[in-house]
Amino acid sequence: MNEGVAASTPSRAAGFSVSALVRALRPKQWAKNGMVFLALLFSVNQYWSPADMPNALTLVLRCSITFVLFSLLASAEYLLNDLRDAPQDRLHPKKRFRPIASGQVSPLLAVVSAAVLGTAGLMGSYLLSPALLLVTGSYAALMVAYTLGLKQLVIVDVFIIALGFVARAAGGAVAIGVPISPWLYMVTILGALFLALEKRRNELTLLQGQAGSHRRNLEEYTLPLVDQMISVVASSTVIAYSLYTFTAEGLPKNHAMMLTVPVVLYGIFRYLYLVHVRDQGGSPEDVLYSDLPLILCIVLWVALSAWVLLAYRGV
Repeated sequence: MNEGVAASTPSRAAGFSVSALVRALRPKQWAKNGMVFLALLFSVNQYWSPADMPNALTLVLRCSITFVLFSLLASAEYLLNDLRDAPQDRLHPKKRFRPIASGQVSPLLAVVSAAVLGTAGLMGSYLLSPALLLVTGSYAALMVAYTLGLKQLVIVDVFIIALGFVARAAGGAVAIGVPISPWLYMVTILGALFLALEKRRNELTLLQGQAGSHRRNLEEYTLPLVDQMISVVASSTVIAYSLYTFTAEGLPKNHAMMLTVPVVLYGIFRYLYLVHVRDQGGSPEDVLYSDLPLILCIVLWVALSAWVLLAYRGV
């Protein structure tokens, strides 16, 4: 074998490795499932009071369980996705180190683990709420379809990723039995499209002329095209969120929620900076865990949103 190829190919560990299996579940990406708490946050003015504290704790518990259920289903999908993509991942400068691509997790273990996690996620959803099963079942079916072929369809692939985020937000709402403004669903899908397109941009930049060998549909994307899409989606996200803050039902009538718009705008600008200047964005969860200004921006947005909803309750 060519020495250069041998040097660039990850070594394959023999035997079973718990740590490798845990890494294959991609626990870092469970942060995406935090979308299930959106319904809890934006209905805080309806239940958060000393008299309703037991009910509030119940809602927090139900959302937390929903977070776990989506994490189980997401990890099952990650295993199936990495198993199917293993040959292409071995050609990727970063993904070749994934446990399945590098041989640290066997195909049989990946399939069995995915089946167990998927079954647990769906059964848990039914036990929590039959209506939630409809959401998680649809999410699971959508992600399987994505893995089996939809991710090869240009533009469709990023929309499927965005719909996965919408399913998470809907799951949280169903779990606690509250409606969410259609505006919030729109903001969710636009924000998810923004992240997905930035990820595609990072892949094109990282792989350069070899992008098509990693995934066929990457040949259909170009940097100018993706940058134009990002500009459209980023602008649309800000506009949609701004409209949401003063048109959605259940928000303060004095439009105090608009105080959160600059925070959202900063978060989008910060992420654009990280991707376009620092070449990050291939893994949004890594950016989330590592960039302190972005972390503080999210914390500020959550705190400010909760304060507005509680301080101006009934206004």
